[in-house]
Formats: sequence, structure tokens, C-alpha cells
Amino acid sequence: MRIAILLPLIVSLLASSSARAADRVVAATLDNGLRVLLLEDQRSPIVSFQVWYRVGSRNEQRGSTGIAHFLEHMMFKGTPSHGPKQFARLVEENGGQDNAFTSQDVTSYYVDIAADKLDLVIDLEADRMQNLLLDPKEIASEREVVIEERRTRTEDDPSGFLGEEVSSIAFKAHAYGAPIIGWMDDIKRVTPEEIRAFYKTYYVPNNAVVVAVGAFRAADTLEKIKKRFGRIPRGKVPPPMLAVEPAQNGERRVVVRKQAELPIVYMAWHVPNHRSDDAVALEVLSTILSGGRASRLYRDLVYQRQLALEAGGDNAYFSIDPNLFWFWATPMPGQTPEKLETELSAHMERLKTEPVTDEELARAKNQLEAAFVYQEDSVHQRASLLARFELIGAFALKDSFLAKVRAITAADLTRVARTWFAPERKSVGVLLPKS
Repeated sequence: MRIAILLPLIVSLLASSSARAADRVVAATLDNGLRVLLLEDQRSPIVSFQVWYRVGSRNEQRGSTGIAHFLEHMMFKGTPSHGPKQFARLVEENGGQDNAFTSQDVTSYYVDIAADKLDLVIDLEADRMQNLLLDPKEIASEREVVIEERRTRTEDDPSGFLGEEVSSIAFKAHAYGAPIIGWMDDIKRVTPEEIRAFYKTYYVPNNAVVVAVGAFRAADTLEKIKKRFGRIPRGKVPPPMLAVEPAQNGERRVVVRKQAELPIVYMAWHVPNHRSDDAVALEVLSTILSGGRASRLYRDLVYQRQLALEAGGDNAYFSIDPNLFWFWATPMPGQTPEKLETELSAHMERLKTEPVTDEELARAKNQLEAAFVYQEDSVHQRASLLARFELIGAFALKDSFLAKVRAITAADLTRVARTWFAPERKSVGVLLPKS
């Protein structure tokens, strides 16, 4: 009981601190269109410097899937000033860590390093925003790396393979139906000229957001960013992604056979993105269903009845366009995928007729709130959150997120379940082990 009382109090105090910190964000848009967000955090002598480009797999064309991810790899292959592998070497020699990721909507690069090395990072990131070499020999070499990555993470991974298949049937028109890493034939075919054209189209300052959080003076850092990034010419406005996914008119289903120990069941429904009034309710609902060991799916299917080895779900709150609300489960040995599919469907139908309990609702809100505000302990996560909210509208949206979570009621959850989880909007994937 004491823990239940203390957690909301601790979260409330951290949330207040977070809100005050957000007030101190220094935001600017350079003449070339580069958006800059800076937040001083003097608690430790480090800084997280991140560059987010508004491009991901949603911006790719059929026949060129995976090009955004391929280019992410190539961003570490050098410029005339800093040759191949020099970026990572310089960061490591100066005690920092660097990495990157590509998603459906964005490509992000970050360096976490001692604050007195910030000038080095600014120079390196500005250099590769404009001067990437993209040597054909390096592209040929890295192609084999990407092919192996796809083989390992998707084609040889039953869960990744099935998720890819379900996405491909769930979307008919929108590029969310293609895998981020790309289809294998596209990876093998894409040319250096296409990669260079993609780079010149999307890696321009007016399509990027620079976010830095850490031990620096914001005014000084902004001047350094203006001096180094400001000389990069504004690019043409990248072409808009106009595809709109048509309404789904009936259940879609895919069954695949794969070398695997156990079957897997995936279920997905089309739901709106963050612009919808239902977005936060869907996030709370996902937490109630699949957020940890106290969630409905885990408690019922894994712990109590031992029907599943694992069960979970996901909801893409920060998605630029409407996306999918996921369930998945792996049957225990002796259980069938048909049984798990029935049980997962029953959990969704139950939400339409029985309000969630006060305890479930309070627990889900506490989980979301705690996870959200505890990120304030990390300069890296603080920077990432600012970037994510900026990319879906404005970094200031971060300040209202927790209030929206707190306002959700059990009736809201019943309403969104009835609105968005109709059987005809469902896509189902079943993976059966090969004998």
C-alpha cells in the first residue's frame, strides 16, 4: 500500500521538474531551415548531440525499399575531411559513444560525449550532412553487410519474419507495409546513383532537427551550430508522402511455415496516429493489455493459465501516419495457435463490453507516467523525447502528454475499443514450424 501511495507522489515531483526543464528549451530555426533545440542540463559533464532527419522507410518508392536504412550505414563511411571509419574512431578516442537508427518515419544519429568535446561533434555532424563521399566500392561492401543484417534479423528470425508478413498484408497503399530494412531483392539492386539522389533530397538542413541536451551554455552552443551548420545551403523541399491507406473492408490473413521451435500468432488493427483524440487512450489501452507482467495478456495467458510462453503488444504513438495496434503470443508446447488466436480475440472483445477496473487503469497510468518522467534522468533520453515531439508537431507537446494520460477514463477505453477494433479491420499472421 505504501508503494502504491508513494509512486504517484514521486512521479508527480519528477513531472513538475520535467515541466520546468521544458520551459528552458532554447529553440531556433536557422536561415537555411535547420531546426535547433537546446536544453542545458548541468547535472553531469556530458552532452547528447542528436541529428534527426525527417525521412524513413515511409518516404521510399516501390523497388527501392531499404534505401533509407542503407544510407544510414553509409553515413559512417566518410567525407573528404574525415575518411572511412574516422567518425566513429574520433568519437571513441574522445570517450564518446555514437550510433544511429532508421525507423518508418525518421533517421536519427547521436553522439553522447564529454561536454568539452561538443565542438568536435558539431563539426563531424555538419560535415557529413553535406559532404558524404558515397564511394561505389564502399556501397558494394556495405551492401553485403545489410544483406547479412536482413538475413539474421528477419529471414532467420521467426518473429521478425512473421511481423514483416503481417505488415505487408495490413497495408495496401502506404509504405508502412514495406520493411524498414527493405526487401532482399531491392537491397541487392539499389544503385549508388539512387542512394546519392536520396541523400541529396532528404539530407538537407531544412529537413533536419538538431537536438542537444547537456552541460553547455545554450546561447554559446547555438552560435556554434549557426556558424557550422548555417553555411550548408537550404535544399529543395523534399517531396511529400501522399499515400493514404484505404479503409480495410475485411479480415486479412497470412499463414507461413518456417524453421521454428514453436508457432507464433500476430494480430494487428489499423488505428489513428497522435493527431486523433483517441491516441492517448489507445496508448493507455495498450499498456493495460501488454505493459509488463501485471498486464492482462501476461497475467492471463502466461502466468495464470499457462497457455502462452510469451504474450505482448505495441502501439506506435509517435507514428507520423496512422499505423497498427499489435498483439502477439507464442503458444506453450502442446497448445495450438488457433487456441491463442481465440484467446487474443476474446481479450479484445471483452474490452468492448466490460470497463477496465479502477486498479488496472491506475496502474497503467502510473506505468506510463513513471516511464515518461524517469527518462529525465538521462540526457540522451531527454534529447530523444524533445526530438520525437518536435517531429510530430512541436516539442512543447511534451508538456501536455502526462495531463492527457491522467484524463483518460474507463469509458474512454471502452469507446476506443468499440471504435477501432472491429473484426473486419484485423490482420492476422500465424507462423507454423516446419516439421
